[in-house]
Amino acid sequence: MSVFEAETAAARHELLVHCYRMLGSPDDAEDAVQETLERAWRAWDGFQHRSSVRTWLYRIATHVCLDRLRTRPAQATVGLDGIPESTHATAVVLPFPGGGDDLRLAFVVALQDLPATQRAVQLLRDVLRFSAIETAEALDTTVAAVKSALQRARARIARTAPRAEAVTEPTDAASRRALDTYVDAFTSGDVARLVDLLREDAVLELQPEGGVYEGKIACAAVLRSASGQGAWHMRPVVANGQPAAVVHRDGDAFGVAVLDVGPDGIARITVFADPSLVTRFGIQSARPGGGQPPAE
Repeated sequence: MSVFEAETAAARHELLVHCYRMLGSPDDAEDAVQETLERAWRAWDGFQHRSSVRTWLYRIATHVCLDRLRTRPAQATVGLDGIPESTHATAVVLPFPGGGDDLRLAFVVALQDLPATQRAVQLLRDVLRFSAIETAEALDTTVAAVKSALQRARARIARTAPRAEAVTEPTDAASRRALDTYVDAFTSGDVARLVDLLREDAVLELQPEGGVYEGKIACAAVLRSASGQGAWHMRPVVANGQPAAVVHRDGDAFGVAVLDVGPDGIARITVFADPSLVTRFGIQSARPGGGQPPAE
């Protein structure tokens, strides 16, 4: 193993998570990490360890993501120091295997609504704990601009990101029970028990169609309809630090359902009807004729 490989290997997963937060797509994040390492390799001889390798790699990764965001459709908004910049459109935020609080779907979705530089500042300062000086150096800007952007980013995130008191961990007993009951009720067609899990203000979101159903009654109608559309098989997993299930229908890969479970029930179900996600979560196919997918 080369010195470069030894110095950068440990950072790869961290960079993948950072790029995912910036871009909202695991596939785009993988590509961004690869480009980051390629740029780092080309610049390695000139690096000379003037900062830590980790800080240096995050700087490169952030610029790779900003470059990629500039190629997306955009609308004008205000950026650093009041300078106009663009909010870059993104495809549907796709689920990420594993993760913790800073990968919650609602948080990542909220990030995508920020202008790109505000997004970078918010992540470098509040998630990665870079100092204002380190963040300014990473983004080739001033400390004053960083502080201004962070203030605006925090205000916008606070309006949409999940509140700490509303978050339960996927390993929490209530979360595990909710997920197990959801899987059992859905696969057995027990819609009444399924609906009992929902809060009165629960939301069901279907991606990529973009359908959003608000309230327990609206969610129940969709769940009742779906339960009769084939034989469903699910395996519990963790996605974005939340309880989730990899879904098969009639033995074929279907997608992933991510649950937002609070102390008082399921607040949101986001269903990603994308068979490619099943492979990303490490599950290939379901057994013909029923039952759970085979063990990994």
